Amino acid sequence: MTGPAITAGDRRSLTVWYDGDCPICTAEIGLMRRLDRAEAIEFVDLSLSGGCPTDRAARLARLHAQPRDGRMVSGAAAFVAMWRVLPRLRPLAALASPPPVLWLLERAYLGFLKLRPALQAIVRWGLAQRSRKR
Repeated sequence: MTGPAITAGDRRSLTVWYDGDCPICTAEIGLMRRLDRAEAIEFVDLSLSGGCPTDRAARLARLHAQPRDGRMVSGAAAFVAMWRVLPRLRPLAALASPPPVLWLLERAYLGFLKLRPALQAIVRWGLAQRSRKR
């Protein structure tokens, strides 16, 4: 699978596709953007039109990432790929990379995905309550 076209001056080394309609995902990506001071990651919001080179539904179901010179990864491996690019999180990536650890993280991620719809509803309700108070 090939990644997005790169221009000669493009310094981004990783593309991450995420669900911009998910308040939990948006908060997580917001943190990653703040940590990405070198702008090494291209974040693609799938809630906007376009921007999805393959099956959009599959991309919305779980986090996907692709290094410029590598294969597509998803789930816990996509998080590790992001952490590896961000200097402050590289130690976390090193700890999470061994197969047994990555396997455990993937199991935790699968558990999160089962709870994600309910968690999204709770977060959205909380945001609505907060906006009413203003």
